[in-house]
Parts: sequence; structure tokens; C-alpha cells
Amino acid sequence: MRKIRGVYPPHNKNTASCAVEEMPVPAEVHIPMAGAAGKPAKPVVNVGDEVKVGQLIGEASGFVSAHVHASVSGKIKRINERDPVTGQKAVSITIASDGAQTMFEGLKPPTVTTREEFIEAVKESGVVGLGGAGFPTAPKLTFKSKLDYILINGAECEPYVTSDTRTMVEDTEYVIEGMRYLMKYYEPKDMIICIEANKPEAIEKMKKGVAGDKGFSVHVLPSSYPQGERKVLVYNVTGRVIMEGTRLHETGCIVSNCTTVAVIAKYIKHGTPLTHKIVTVDGSAVKTPKNVLAPLGTPIKDLFDFCGGFIGEPKKILMGGTMMGFAVPSLELPVTKINNAVLAFLEKDMQEPLQTACIKCGRCISKCPMNLMPPNVEAAYELKKADLLSRYKVGLCVECGCCAYVCPAKRKLVQVMQLSKNLEWEHKEALKAEAAKKAEKEAKKNG
Repeated sequence: MRKIRGVYPPHNKNTASCAVEEMPVPAEVHIPMAGAAGKPAKPVVNVGDEVKVGQLIGEASGFVSAHVHASVSGKIKRINERDPVTGQKAVSITIASDGAQTMFEGLKPPTVTTREEFIEAVKESGVVGLGGAGFPTAPKLTFKSKLDYILINGAECEPYVTSDTRTMVEDTEYVIEGMRYLMKYYEPKDMIICIEANKPEAIEKMKKGVAGDKGFSVHVLPSSYPQGERKVLVYNVTGRVIMEGTRLHETGCIVSNCTTVAVIAKYIKHGTPLTHKIVTVDGSAVKTPKNVLAPLGTPIKDLFDFCGGFIGEPKKILMGGTMMGFAVPSLELPVTKINNAVLAFLEKDMQEPLQTACIKCGRCISKCPMNLMPPNVEAAYELKKADLLSRYKVGLCVECGCCAYVCPAKRKLVQVMQLSKNLEWEHKEALKAEAAKKAEKEAKKNG
């Protein structure tokens, strides 16, 4: 079977052998209510309230939403209506830590004997897709389709990032226990943990761990990018294609991140919800790169300080890896559920390339895992031709960055693809509104 195309950036897995270190409790945490995909959680605490670790502070506000829990014990200092860094309207809760890390006394392991109880436990844990997508896990698991495959995503193909690798190495038993719950309540034919070949320690640990489980296996993948993207992963492992507009389970598969299933297992065993995140701290400006266990809401400045600070003034700081990560404007930004890395680079490593006109070489097309045509999309976007964007299937873009990575003209293709998807969505919404207005007018005319 022909594998989906991709690129081969330097792996730079400098922290792959660095055991996770727990950082000191920060003085304050700033926990966003919209730290994942879907609707923001609704605050259920007030300024001045005393809270403890694991206590619910934000309640899921819809089907596609996730609970938020306190990551430190202390007092609610502020409930911010706007992001303190960007100024955007985004509710967050600031907790002044008391340093004691007192656990909330209401925490207890849930009763799980049915699929419904399992989904409820997943919801109560507050877990989302921890590989970076951030989609709440409970609604993702709410379906009635029969499954052939459950794929546990341990590919971690982003350069520099090794937080999932350390989960598979250090929390092997929780990853496997989470897989067992999925096997018990969804009964797939095969439970496959998918790991890139550049993670030999994780492969060995997982193979040894699943050796006695029927239907469990480890699939070793070539080390390429974007191997961990769900559509790429499903095709490369099972040969199945996720068609446009199709939900993943409708193909007989689901994909779950390895750290996500470990968090689920911990919650069912101990009753402790998602309050901390393993974050890879690396980059040429960082004195001592590490994998750090940080309370959610920790300012990233505290992570860098825990790693010895900077060896020089960083030119750029990224949340996430170098392919799909994004530059941040301030060291005060907090760690959220979907952050798996923070990277800081010196100026010599971040020279801005000169952008020139497209030379029609076709490299971006040849490397796109979704078989899209970025130059055509770019031209349609510049002309504001939303109908052409739909014809070019811009909605299938996974924003992996392969096109920009190989472009010799250094075109800003990823940004164009993102903007094009927004333009297409706005066009479709305008058409819907126009159709609704027309239907209302016809109804009045006929009635």
C-alpha cells in the first residue's frame, strides 16, 4: 500500500531521554475557560473563593465543551473577561496559589461498568485531545457505530516535542490501562498503538506492556511528517480513507492520543481530573532543555525559569513544535490543555527568509498529504473567489505546513490556507443567511 506523502524535517528530539521533572508550584496560574476546542467552560466559582487541586472551577457549557479544574490550591484572585495578554474576549480564572497543593476532598474514583458510565467518567475528567487538537474526548466517544480499529497515536512527529514519548516510557501502565478500557467498552477488532521508528525506548516498553493482551499490537511507523495527523495515520495504518465531511468513527476507526488515554486511566483509578500537563521546553535559547510537569495555567516564563532561563535573548518563542506551533507575544501566556511544548530560539536560528514570487515548481503539491494545490488556493484567495476555494477543497487542509516547508519561494502558504478556510466559511454562512431570508420571504408571500 502506498503511504501518504510528507516531508522529513530534522527531528531534534533533544529531550527524548529526559525524564519528566515536576516544577515548583507557581505563585499564580491563569486558567482559560476556552483552553480547548468547542465552547468555553462556564465559571462556577467567584472571586475570593478558596479552591483546591482538582476542584471544578469551569463547567462544560455544551456537548462539545470540557470541564476545567483547579491546578493549584489557593484563592480565586480574578475572573478575567478578556485575555490579559492579547486583549481578546476570553474568560480565564486567576488563582493565587497557597503553595500547599491541597487536594479537593470530593475527588473519588468513578464507578465504571458500562459504556455510558465510561463516557461520563471521561467527561468528568476534563480530558481533551492532548496531542494538540484539543477536541473534547467525551463527545468524540459518543457514537453507536461498530469499530474495526482503535488507533492510539504515539507518533509525535513534530520536531522537538517529546512529551508523549515520555508518557509512553514513564506512564506505560496507564497508557495500556486506558487502552483496555477502550477495548472493553468499544470492542474493536484491533487496538493498535502507533509509534514512529525514532522512539525505540517507547516502542520496546509498549510492546512488552501489550504482549499479553489479545487484539493489542504496536505498529512502528516511518519517521516522517505529518505521520501523526489523524487522516494520515488512519490511511497509513489501515488503508482507509476519511472522506470530506465524514466523521472518523463512520470509517470504522477512532484515533486517540496516548497521553489522553493515560489521563482517562488515572481518573478512573484515582479520581484525579486533568490538572497538569507534560510540556517539552527546548530550543537554542534555552539553557537546560527538559520535559516539565506543569500545572495548567502556569505562565510559560516559569517553565523557562525552571529550565535555567535563556542563554541569550530569544528572537522567537513558539507554543508547540516548529511545524504547527505558533509564535507567542508574551512570556505571560499560560500553559493550556493542548500545549505540549514551548520553544525559544536565538536570532541566528530564526532568520526571516525572503519571500519571492511563486516559481511554479509544484513541490508544495507533490508533498501535500491531502493532495491539494496550494498555489491555486493562494490565487483564488487573492481574488476572493470563495466558490473556487470550495472547488479546490480547501476545507481538507490540515494546516500541517508541508507546503511552506518545501517552498523555495518561501510563500506563506499555511497562513493563506487558514485565511482561505475562513473566507470559504464566511461565504457559506452568507449563502445560508440569504437562503433563509428568501425562504422567509416566500413563506410570507404564500401565507
